[in-house]
Amino acid sequence: MSQQRSPSEVFLALVNGLCEGRIEEVIDLYAEQTDVSHPFDPLRGPGFTSREELRAHFARRPARQTLKARATNIRIHETSDPEVIVAEFRYEIENLETGASSSYPCVFVMQVRDGQIVSSRDYVDHLGSAEARGSLGTLLSEIGKSRSVAGG
Repeated sequence: MSQQRSPSEVFLALVNGLCEGRIEEVIDLYAEQTDVSHPFDPLRGPGFTSREELRAHFARRPARQTLKARATNIRIHETSDPEVIVAEFRYEIENLETGASSSYPCVFVMQVRDGQIVSSRDYVDHLGSAEARGSLGTLLSEIGKSRSVAGG
C-alpha cells in the first residue's frame, strides 16, 4: 500500500506536471469535488468545483508545443493546519520559436486531504501569463469588452 503524498508533494507534482504537459496526471491530483479559484483573474471567471470542470478547462486550452515552462524559486510554507500550504513560485517561460523568455509570479494557497487537492486559491499574474504565452493583446481586449458591458 503506497503512502499518500503530503500537501507539498502534491503541489510539486501539480506545477511540474503542468510544465511537462502531463495534464491527465495533474487532473487526477484534484478531488472529485474541489474548489479552485483565481482571485486575480481580470475576467472574473467562476472557478472550478469538480475534477470534470478542470478536465474541460484544460481541454479548451491545448498545450502549446512552442513554449517550454518550468517552475522556479519555489518556497513552500506550511501552516498551522496540516492540510494547508502556501506556495510561492515563478513560472519561467521560453518561446521555442523566437527564443524570447519571460516569467511571472504565482502564489497558491492549497488544501490537500487524503493526497488530493480539495481547494486551491491560485493567485497568478494573469497579465504576465498572457504576455508569456503571446496572448496579452487578446486578454486586454477581453478585459476592455467585459468592462464596457459591466459599465453600461
